[in-house]
Amino acid sequence: MRTEEVSWYSEGDRISALWRTPDEGAGPYRAIVQGPGWLGLKDAKLYVRYHEALTAAGFAVLVFDYRGFGGSEGDRSILSPVRQLQDLRSAVTYLSGRDDVVPDGIGVFGSGGTGGGNAVLLAAADRRVRAAVSQLPVADGADWLHRMRSEYEWLEFLADVESDRLDRVRTGKGRLVHPREEIMVPTKERRATTVKADVDERIPTQVAFAPAVEEILAYRPAAATVHTPLLVIGIENDATTPTDHAEQVYAAARGPRELIMQRHTTHYAAYDRYWTEVTPRVVAWFDRHLGPAHLVVSTPEGDARIEAPA
Repeated sequence: MRTEEVSWYSEGDRISALWRTPDEGAGPYRAIVQGPGWLGLKDAKLYVRYHEALTAAGFAVLVFDYRGFGGSEGDRSILSPVRQLQDLRSAVTYLSGRDDVVPDGIGVFGSGGTGGGNAVLLAAADRRVRAAVSQLPVADGADWLHRMRSEYEWLEFLADVESDRLDRVRTGKGRLVHPREEIMVPTKERRATTVKADVDERIPTQVAFAPAVEEILAYRPAAATVHTPLLVIGIENDATTPTDHAEQVYAAARGPRELIMQRHTTHYAAYDRYWTEVTPRVVAWFDRHLGPAHLVVSTPEGDARIEAPA
């Protein structure tokens, strides 16, 4: 796998990205775009083996840092799913302008919390995306934040958000918080795992409290209308991104869809335990549904784009 640093601009801020391609050949490639998961960064070791599997199958992968994260420009105090979707769409535009990318061959892969949810939102918002894989998604941000807390903690949390909102209106200033500690509530497994240790010390640690929470409360991938072929990957009894969130995203899809449910494992352990079973299915999903598409066949399940025979 070859890796090249590339960049473009999203709403005026420079985006830092890695362009990964097969060891041999110059394309044109079918290409997968990936925005990192919740508080993730483009160069996380966790993603490398997915990219190796995709490039070994002939795909190219574009993985990038959202604005305000990692090597990308932007305000480090802003944590915004709305802006992240803008960044993903800018990445699709960047890919569509490359001569070495198949025009009908752009897909999206998202893994972990808002990473999985963002893949769903991009597929719903951008017709240039021809196939999507959503792994361990958040489907409903309000439900996600609520289920991390007891009821009294939830009510206190909402009161804190309202207090911060008032402070911002009255004084022009509000609280800055660590998003993992004061927005998300880490599980015992999250505190113990080393699966993301290589990027944990480089993520934003002081983000504007109320604005970030308000956007997550409104975050609803489960309400998106997705006709794009969608593969959803969940974990039974997941304590980090609830199992029924993956099921909701799958149930709401209107095009070709599949749901893989991993059993007898946990959120972070699953990346290793089911790697050999799940990854070939991810690669096969993109291989089946990405172009070039010379014919479009409409079915009750959605549009299936088919390559014309040679």
